[in-house]
Amino acid sequence: MKSLGKHLIIELYECDREIINDLEAVEHHITESVRVSGASIIKPYFHKFSPHGISGMVIIAESHFSIHTWPEYGYCAVDIFTCGDLIQGDKAMNYLKEHFKCQNVSLMEIKRGVLDLPDSEIKHKPDQS
Repeated sequence: MKSLGKHLIIELYECDREIINDLEAVEHHITESVRVSGASIIKPYFHKFSPHGISGMVIIAESHFSIHTWPEYGYCAVDIFTCGDLIQGDKAMNYLKEHFKCQNVSLMEIKRGVLDLPDSEIKHKPDQS
């Protein structure tokens, strides 16, 4: 059986606390990770909390990337949900690991929209005909 999408749940531990509490840096690195993955950006939105922490989301044509940071713990929760098989979420994860100076990563992959249909009937985008 084929699925409509793939959801990567990524936990980044022991990250650089200053980087993951810098709104401009987090927004830059998440949007760059989208580009690295091959996804198409539609609209980003990020917010910095007081006294610390950032939440953000990038809506992509293929679904979304999201992040929530806890700088006081050096921790980031990242979700990458994509439709189809073309987006390379592993490349995005490796980019974030490097640029957030993460020392430990946990990854869980979930197939979303697992349908009992022949592969030929699974469509990730509407027919343009």
